[in-house]
Amino acid sequence: MFNNKISSIITIKVFEYILNHCENKDKISLIKTLDHTYHLMNNYSNIHHPLMIYNPGNDSKLNRTIYDTENTDIYPGQKIIRIENSPECKDIAANEAYNNLGKTYCFYKEIFGRNSIDNKGLNLVATIHYSESYANAFWDNNQMVFGDGIKLYLNRFTSCIDIIAHELTHGVTQYEANLDYAYQSGALNESISDVFGIMVKQFANNQKANESDWLIGQGIFGSKINIHNDPNMAMRSFKHPGTAYPEDEQIDHMDKYEDIPFSKDNGGVHKYSGIPNKAFYLLATALGGYSWERAGKIWYETLTDNRLSNKANFDDFAKLTCDNAQRLFGKSISDVVIYAWNQVGVLGQ
Repeated sequence: MFNNKISSIITIKVFEYILNHCENKDKISLIKTLDHTYHLMNNYSNIHHPLMIYNPGNDSKLNRTIYDTENTDIYPGQKIIRIENSPECKDIAANEAYNNLGKTYCFYKEIFGRNSIDNKGLNLVATIHYSESYANAFWDNNQMVFGDGIKLYLNRFTSCIDIIAHELTHGVTQYEANLDYAYQSGALNESISDVFGIMVKQFANNQKANESDWLIGQGIFGSKINIHNDPNMAMRSFKHPGTAYPEDEQIDHMDKYEDIPFSKDNGGVHKYSGIPNKAFYLLATALGGYSWERAGKIWYETLTDNRLSNKANFDDFAKLTCDNAQRLFGKSISDVVIYAWNQVGVLGQ
């Protein structure tokens, strides 16, 4: 019932915030995107995406194809704008998508030995210029789809490597744990994408844990929303969940957790992902060095652990991270993992 294989980066809460602060002439495009996002979250099959499973093929090495829908609603599209090893083109979104797909692929390959999204060499396909004034990006049917944003409100989605890595990681989760997209399992699904999204950004910038801004989607808000050009404004914050933008409702501790209905954010998949996000931040900064060296390795081993149920809750996931930490690095590191989870109210005191 909750096995959604479609995920978008801009949440309904963010759309509601922007709608409350935008001019009337811009609301039509935002409402259109918001309506589409509602349908994506509920995995409706009649909203302009293919009914057949799209198979982009497999390769033993990195293989990227970038399509341009030319502002239509059909993807992947007919017009190919870049392929593997082709030179840069005049379209900045095409070049950004191409480069950031490649950096995400290299991160998974170099750090975890993973062979693309499905670990079987899935070719990486992205569609740009989806629809008209479409203000979102999403993973669906084995590919990435990017709208152009809405000038002054939301910038190009291809410009943020952590957004691209976040969405591609939904594909990794789909092929590994296939976590239900609802309640705590859905919040884990979102958090895992944030965790690997921030690590890819750190990897691309050669940043250690203590050098990162720990922000997802920094730079995505346009000048009408980020009116003071605040460098700390983003979609989500690992350090301080609930502070990334005005009206951010993420929480960082289980003592603020309360059951909410599925009709609201699929039971809190974005709101409550702040709890495991904060635990990962606390662990990575406590261990020091590059976040993927130990904290990221523990999270990856847990994501690919056959014991991880598609209905896992926070305690289930946390216990597996502790087990994997001890197996990989010994009891002393496992104790640090336990402490990180304890600080957000998971696993008990």
